[in-house]
Formats: sequence, structure tokens, C-alpha cells
Amino acid sequence: MNPKKIYTALLTADLAAAEDWYTKLLGRGPYHRPMDTLVQWELFDQGGLMLSSSGEIAGKGVMFLYVDDLAAERHRLQGLGIALGDDIPGDYSTLAQLRDPDGNVITLATPPARPFPPA
Repeated sequence: MNPKKIYTALLTADLAAAEDWYTKLLGRGPYHRPMDTLVQWELFDQGGLMLSSSGEIAGKGVMFLYVDDLAAERHRLQGLGIALGDDIPGDYSTLAQLRDPDGNVITLATPPARPFPPA
């Protein structure tokens, strides 16, 4: 695998309060708001922070990795005995997910096809 970008994703019960706290902590507001339940900071070229209030990720760590070729990664992982879920078409990327041994969700995604909306 040759990951291109990684986001640390943290779940919050109150997105507005968390956005305010992290804006203070980081000294700047989020760069993107791809959906109502998610804000993103670009921390450096290859990584950032996501805060989400989505119940889909409640109680577990989540990691997103942008990769150049999702099909190639699926093939490589199959060779290692790791099952990558079906492709999930999204508004910006195609995603596929798997879980680590602890149940954390790992999402592989194609690079965004277009820019995210500004926050």
C-alpha cells in the first residue's frame, strides 16, 4: 500500500461545541464541511483531523486512507487474506471499508474527484 493521505477521525456528541474547542486548540477553523455531520482540518499535506457526530461511527476509531487505485489495493489485500468490503460510491470518492481485529473501521478511498465545499 502506498497511502496518499490520512485523517484521524473522532466522534463527538456535540459537533458545534467540538468544532469550537478544536478551533481554539488548533488556532484555526475547519477547512471543509463535506456534510452536516462532519468537519475537516488539513493539518499537513498528507494528514488531517475529522470530527463527526454521525452515529455510523459511534464508539469506534475510524481511519480514512486515500489511495491511487482501490482495485489494486483490494487485490493486494485479498492476497493477504484481508477482505475489503464492496465499493461504496460517494459524492467525492469511491470508498471501501474493512475492520481491524479490534473492530475499528478502516476506509480506503479514491482521491476526491472535486474539491470539498468550504466550511
